[in-house]
Amino acid sequence: MSKKDFLKQLAAQISDALPEQLGTLKKDFKKNCDAILAKAFAKFDLVTREEFDTQTKVLGRTRKKLEELEDKIKTLESTLKKKHRDV
Repeated sequence: MSKKDFLKQLAAQISDALPEQLGTLKKDFKKNCDAILAKAFAKFDLVTREEFDTQTKVLGRTRKKLEELEDKIKTLESTLKKKHRDV
């Protein structure tokens, strides 16, 4: 769910809690609530679950690649040490 959809859904849930008899006031409240929530949440610099999961996968691949490179460096270093001793 996108941030925008989440905020609209949250504003709708809040306005749904108001009595139906308020009519136009309820619609205005929903509109204003949506704008206020969007502004407030923008300050938090939040990410969606999808964005978080994507970045977690990227980090996992990066960590795996780093470990592979570290292993290659260790192998190369030991090969160089061995050749240096043999010379």
